[in-house]
Amino acid sequence: MTNKGFYSLLVCFFSLLFSFSQTEKDSTSISIKESPIIAIDTIARKAIDPLRPAKAAFYSAVLPGLGQAYNKKYWKIPIVWGAIGTGIYFYVRNDTQFDRYRDAYKRRLAGFTDDEFYDLISDDGLIRAQEQFRQNKEMSLLITFGLYALNIIDANIDAHLLQFNIDENLSLSPHYQYNELENTSDLGLTLNFKF
Repeated sequence: MTNKGFYSLLVCFFSLLFSFSQTEKDSTSISIKESPIIAIDTIARKAIDPLRPAKAAFYSAVLPGLGQAYNKKYWKIPIVWGAIGTGIYFYVRNDTQFDRYRDAYKRRLAGFTDDEFYDLISDDGLIRAQEQFRQNKEMSLLITFGLYALNIIDANIDAHLLQFNIDENLSLSPHYQYNELENTSDLGLTLNFKF
């Protein structure tokens, strides 16, 4: 579709959209002087609770996912628990493996030859395996703390965004205008901000 065809389609759409808002006056109807109706209190404004983000962050710090429940974002709770649970799982798994290789190395230093890795891995291999699993354990612990902090930050930011002011004083609306002098049409957006 070419640009000209696209613009024509947009013009037709907006002209169809605005054509339904026009009213016809009947010549037999009695004209009543219309006065503008100003409705100031039609928009129900919510009171802003400045402590709401702090409460959400506190709840998430006490129990991960509780801040998301406080913000009524229940779909985030399984994601939070899954992320933190995965980090804990890998920490425990790497800690168990580290303990296995460390115990085998300690038994070899004590002179025993009956550990589970005796015929498979040398003493240097046990040392390298311990270092690797210790690094993995520390990394999974660091990632778990990062996910825990991200849970708190998410609850705080979400509570801030729930209080974001969206009303009629700030509006973005499309407009269409036919320019008779140049025989062209103008399509644009209007941003209104009322104080």
